[in-house]
Amino acid sequence: MTLSGDQYEISAGPYEAVVTEQGGSLRALLHDGRPLILSYDADEPVPAAAGQLLAPWPNRIDHGRYSFGGEAHSLPINEGELDNAIHGLVRFAPWRVAEHEAHRVRLTHRLLGDSGYPFRLDLTVEYSIDAEGGLTVRQSARNAGSRVAPYGHGAHPYLTLGRRLDECELLVTAGRYLDIDDRAIPARESRDVADSPYDFRVPRRIATTAINNPYTALLRDDGGRAWVRLRDGERSVALWADEGHPWLEVYTRDELTDETWRTGLGAEPMTCPPNSFVTGIDLIALKPGEEASGQWGITAH
Repeated sequence: MTLSGDQYEISAGPYEAVVTEQGGSLRALLHDGRPLILSYDADEPVPAAAGQLLAPWPNRIDHGRYSFGGEAHSLPINEGELDNAIHGLVRFAPWRVAEHEAHRVRLTHRLLGDSGYPFRLDLTVEYSIDAEGGLTVRQSARNAGSRVAPYGHGAHPYLTLGRRLDECELLVTAGRYLDIDDRAIPARESRDVADSPYDFRVPRRIATTAINNPYTALLRDDGGRAWVRLRDGERSVALWADEGHPWLEVYTRDELTDETWRTGLGAEPMTCPPNSFVTGIDLIALKPGEEASGQWGITAH
């Protein structure tokens, strides 16, 4: 068995993907043999949350402390240098395969409560590939406990065309964004992207723009999808998110010195912004027996 556990391959037409037992993560996605996301070796520790699923919250919780239902909770700090709890509780946990066909795989994970998150969730992710449309991912959670649970989810693929982001053109169909502080905690009030460095409603080159921001007020197509798209003049890769994801995190990883990672753009569909356990912004209060879900996908657009 590899470091990331069993590997589940799916494919259709020109698309191929690899999903891992560890975290139910998307380790690889290719179109005509060319990577659409930054990948890593099956025996390599997952770098920079690449392809991981983020639940029961995406991104950061300030100092790992929050209150819900009149009770205070303290989560383990796993971003020590910034003193935050980051990216949920399930991205390194084993997920069990429930179904596996040539073009799709469904995995499940039961999250049992602890002192920092005393709630019980049944989580499911399904990856499916269509020869025309590419990859579709459906994430869902059902409250299997006896009390209302705070919930949000996201995912962390890095889109790539195999060249530096500086040379790529970016589209983000969003009208507002959040500033972040020096600990990467976002402001509570969103700002209009107009006249800011973060306005990519009309595609333009990224050049030297550094981005590590949540976007909202998403502008959707007739199918209800919001988009993040990279294009280099010859090819393009795009991530879409349905209406179950009113937020997109976009991340250029400018603090990293590894040139490989400056070729990947973090494009993260999210049900809520970072720190929503503290702010309550778009936080889902999941009642016992209820389910929350959303879909997103990646295509060679």
